[in-house]
Amino acid sequence: MINYIMIAVGGALGSVARFGMSSLVQKSAGIGFPYGTLSVNIVGCFVIGIAAEMFEDLLIPSEWRSFVTIGFLGGFTTFSAFSLETVNLIREGESLHAIANVALSNILGIAAVVAGVFAYRAIRKYILN
Repeated sequence: MINYIMIAVGGALGSVARFGMSSLVQKSAGIGFPYGTLSVNIVGCFVIGIAAEMFEDLLIPSEWRSFVTIGFLGGFTTFSAFSLETVNLIREGESLHAIANVALSNILGIAAVVAGVFAYRAIRKYILN
C-alpha cells in the first residue's frame, strides 16, 4: 500500500513540476515550437538516467525508487521511461527491439493522436449535433 501512496504523491509533484517548467520555458522561448515540452522531456530523460544508475549503486528502498521513477518522473514525463527502456534494450543487446520500440512508439503514438482527433470529430458530428 505504501508503494501506491509514494507513486501517487510523486506523480502529483511531477505533474505540477512539469506544468511549471513547461510554462516557464515556453513563456521565455515564445510560440512556434513546443520548447516547454521538449525541455521537460530532455530533463526527465537526464534525471531518470541519473536515478537508474544511482539506484543500481545504492541501497535505496523500493518505495523511494517508485516515488522517483514511476511517480515523480512518470508525472513529469513518460518520455523518460520510454527512453530508459530503449537504452536498456540496447544494453541487453536487443538493438532491433530498441529500434522497433522507437519506431512503433512514435509512429503509433502519432497515429493514435490522429485517430483520436477523427474519433472525436465523428462523435461530435453524428452524436452531439
